[in-house]
Order: sequence, then C-alpha cells, then structure tokens
Amino acid sequence: MGPGGARGVVVIGDTLLDIDVEGSVDRLCPDAPAPVLAVEGEHDRPGGAGLAAVLVAGRDVPVRLVTALQDDGPGQRLRRLLDGAVDVVAGPAEGGTVVKCRLRAGGRSMLRTDRGAARPEPGFAAGLDLDTALADAGAVLVSDYGRGVAADPDVRAALARVITRRVPVVWDPHPRGADPVPGATVVTPNLAEARGAAGGAPVPGSGVPAALELAARLLTRWEARSVAVTLGRSGAVVRHRHGACSAAPAPVVQESDPCGAGDHFAGGVAAALARGETVDDAVAEAVAGTADFIALGGGATVRREGARWTQPRGAGAAPRPAGTGLDAAGANPERVRAGGGTVVAAGGSFDVLHTGHTDTLAAARALGDCLLVLVNSDESVRRRAGPGGPVVPLAERVAALAALECVDAVAVFDADDPRRVLDVLRPDLWVKGGDHDPAELPETPLVRSWGGEVVAVPYRPARTTVSAPVRHPAGARARTRQQGAPQQATPQPRAPKPRTRRRPSP
Repeated sequence: MGPGGARGVVVIGDTLLDIDVEGSVDRLCPDAPAPVLAVEGEHDRPGGAGLAAVLVAGRDVPVRLVTALQDDGPGQRLRRLLDGAVDVVAGPAEGGTVVKCRLRAGGRSMLRTDRGAARPEPGFAAGLDLDTALADAGAVLVSDYGRGVAADPDVRAALARVITRRVPVVWDPHPRGADPVPGATVVTPNLAEARGAAGGAPVPGSGVPAALELAARLLTRWEARSVAVTLGRSGAVVRHRHGACSAAPAPVVQESDPCGAGDHFAGGVAAALARGETVDDAVAEAVAGTADFIALGGGATVRREGARWTQPRGAGAAPRPAGTGLDAAGANPERVRAGGGTVVAAGGSFDVLHTGHTDTLAAARALGDCLLVLVNSDESVRRRAGPGGPVVPLAERVAALAALECVDAVAVFDADDPRRVLDVLRPDLWVKGGDHDPAELPETPLVRSWGGEVVAVPYRPARTTVSAPVRHPAGARARTRQQGAPQQATPQPRAPKPRTRRRPSP
C-alpha cells in the first residue's frame, strides 16, 4: 500500500461532501428576524469516511478508501478532493451525493443544510476486488455513516475474512448503520450511541461507571473484542471481552469546533493499531491527538496542502513550544478577533508560581477576551538566573499556568526575550507587571509596529527565584524569597481557582 510495501490503513464507509461557508454578520433581514451572512469565503473537504481517510493520511500513513461514489457534480468534486491524497476504490452510488453545508460566522456554525440521499447501488461491491484491497492492510477502519456501505453483504464478508486473519478492525458505528461484524477489535461509539445500542434497563449517569456498564452490554451484543466509549471532555473508557477496563482522560483544551473529532479519534485508533500498539494505548493516543485537533480548530481548519489534508500550523520560523504550544495559542487570536475581541498576552519565567504572578495574570485577562501566556524555557531561565535555575522545570510551570482560570493558552520561548513568538501571535496588548517600565522593554517597538500596545498592571511582590535560585545539596527543590525582600506576615489573597474547561468530544 505504501512505499516499500508499508502497511497502512484501509478505511471503509460512506463518503460525503462537506462545505463551510464563512462570513460575518452585522445586520438582520429587513423582512424577518434572520441574520444576514456576508460571505467571505467557502471551503470544501471530504466528509464522512472521506474525512476519516484524509485525516489518517495526513499523519503520513498510507490509506486506501473503499466507498461508493456517484458521478454527479458534487460526486466529481469529491473525487477531485480525494485524488492524490488517498487511494480510492469506489463502486457506484445512486440518489445524489450527500452534501452537508455549514453557514458560519465568528468561528461558529449558524445553520447547516443537507441535500442528497446517496446510497450504494445494490451489489455495488460485487465488482470490487475487496480481498486485494484489504490484503496489505495494517488495520481497517469502518467509518459507518448509515448510508449502506458497511451493510453491504460483500463488504461484510470481506471484513469477516480480515478478522479471521487477525488484522485489527476498528468500527466507528452510526445509529442508523449496521451492527459491527462479529470479532471487531474495537468498536468506538460515543456515550449517546452506546445508550441507543445497548438496550435493556436505562443506565443512569453520564460518567465512567455508566460508560463501562454500557460497554459490557455492547460487548455481548456486538461480539466485539473491546468497546471504547468516548465521553467528550472526559476522554474515553475501554472495556475488553476478558473483563479488563481502562480509562484515557482528555487533555484540557479550548474547544472551538468539534466537527470531525469522532473521525479523527477513530482514525487515530486505527493508525496506532496498524503500528502494533495495544487497544488501550491506541485509545489513549487517539484521545490526546483529538484534543490537539480540536484545539487547532477542528474540521473547520482542515485544508489541503499538496497531497495532504491537514490543519495549518503557525509560521515555521517560530520556536516549537512545549505544553499547550504555540499552535494552540495561535488558534485563539483568530477566533477572538473574528468576534471583535481583544487579544492579550503576558510573559515571564513563572518559576515557583505565586500570588504576585496570579494577580498580574488575572488583571491582564480582565483587559481583553483571551490571555496568552509566554513562558521562558528552562535554558532561557538559566541564561538569566544562572546554572542553578529554574527551581520548577518547564513542564510543571506550563501545567500550573494552564490550570489557572484566567489563562487561555500557554506557549514557550527559548530566546532571551519573547519577540519571535510575539511576532507570530501579534496580541493587541502586551502586559507586564508594574515593576517593569514598558519604555525599556525590547519588545515594545515590535508590539507597537502592528498597532498593539504595551501596558503595565499593578504588581504585588511575592516570591521570585530569578535572582537567587537555591537548591539543597541533595538536589531537592527549595523555594526562596528574593534577596533583601521583607518577610511580611500580611494576609495573602487567594489565587484564582483552576478553571474547569471544556474538553474535546472525540
């Protein structure tokens, strides 16, 4: 399938055409209370099994798509979108290619229109050499959108033969679709789909215990080897036929557009299984990958670059950050500015986070509609503080900042100052504590060059480690106060409590 015979993923399912019409709204119709969308652009992409296929291929995994396509106008458009990105094996369809069109403004969907009722022609797969198409598969993903491909007898017989050969089969079910072929490696319903398919007495709750109970019922009904129930912002749980269970929590992200999250998740599981990962590890990896996918804007940001469909990632000259990352931080300004908001950024080492830091960050967030925090890398701190710093390593500093209610994203810079990252993010306001003079900051001219401004907010001194990092001889970390700072016992206001953020919906 791939170069040198690399084993990739075969995706089987119903392929649709997705269209996003983007624009802005600033008035209502004169004859009805309906918003007027001033169209600014239109983007189309493969949908359904087609989206799952191109997202897997975007990971540099060889992909073959087995589907049904109609030779109408939208169908021809869909073929062009797939051409060169994946290997397509298609039988005939009838009823009109399904087109799902979203009308969007400010990064949000206002309305969706659906047209077309395409289904595979009876016996569509009889003329396809399915055994050959599946012969070199490292894993198979059935992306069922309820249109009939996964229900075709020839397709199901070919899948049964694949299962007999112990090739991993991931089945992403649909409420109107066929039951999985018995013996599937893992079936991936979301919680609502699991409830609808499980039958029996209602299962109360929406958390892990309820999902595991539903999974137990589905293992019996579907005769699957494992069931992974996705729980949106709570990640996913897995129950195996032999009784073992696992959970994969979802990383904290800002959710903007969950469109395509389920396809990304199922494709991620299949790609990991094709590499030889276990089901538990594949699910955990897919949950984390889907969180990144949503943090970058979800399906609305998927674009074709050459032969690959992927999400554009910021300027290549910028340093690649750790933690939530520059990509996640870069998604915020576009979203906020689209809604007419103000982008605020603040920065520092934040070594041993204290109330002076949190007060400054809370004040900065109050100045706008999102707060991006730029953090010195460990090496950058050492150049400023000496070889003993930082007291708290980078990963922990990033995690602590990301948990604050006032912080929307965290990015890291490795230089002595944050100008390179600022030039990528271009905030409207660059905020520093009142112990800094904006006129003396090297980044001030840069921020002002795009019309931004540098402002200082009141700063209450507390602990700092930049000027005097101290470590115990045994290597234990120690928190120190700035040399010469008075040791006062005055009451300290509480830091902002960690925010409960929305998590992705795989």
